[in-house]
Amino acid sequence: MAGELLTILLAEDDEGHAALVQRNLRRAGIANELVHVKDGQEALDYVLQGGAFAGRTTNGPLLVLLDINMPRIDGVEALRRIKENELTNQIPVMMLTTTDDPREVERCYELGCSIYVTKPVAYEAFVEAIKQLGLFLAIIKVPREDHKT
Repeated sequence: MAGELLTILLAEDDEGHAALVQRNLRRAGIANELVHVKDGQEALDYVLQGGAFAGRTTNGPLLVLLDINMPRIDGVEALRRIKENELTNQIPVMMLTTTDDPREVERCYELGCSIYVTKPVAYEAFVEAIKQLGLFLAIIKVPREDHKT
């Protein structure tokens, strides 16, 4: 449906990084709903409508931004579970992490991530990368999470 706002699920255990991502996406003009969870288990609960998110309504497009290094369930395992489930495998998943190991990048793409973005360590570079990500998110098209057309 035209005009549906994309919901962005940000799975990030570092509160400082989460705040920077949210603030700079807003500065880049992203008005979408941003849902922040603190680990891979909470991300899976949101996507699969379990735990604290049981009964959550799926009524539009969803995009997941996953950090890799998180407690309980890491981002790679969350990615694997999202992509192996036929009800959620169409949801785009972007890895947003400080990990730049080429083997990790390859592994995430093999598991089905849509995009792998390395967070720069330097503050100004990090802010600029998130602004660029915001510009990208403003123009992409994402299917509805519930597969309705």
